[in-house]
Amino acid sequence: MLNPHRLQSLKDRHAALDTRILEEDARPFPDSLELARLKREKLRLKEEMERFEAQRRLPQ
Repeated sequence: MLNPHRLQSLKDRHAALDTRILEEDARPFPDSLELARLKREKLRLKEEMERFEAQRRLPQ
């Protein structure tokens, strides 16, 4: 069973990570390891959202 609240939660977390990435990148000396970690997590969430959307489109 697909939970519609799950997709919104993923989108919210994805947006929050985007903000954190921009903030870290704007620092005078950004932490490259932290940026890489945040970007990996953002990509993981994007892939999970895509899987969720694909499952939602399948006929039941």
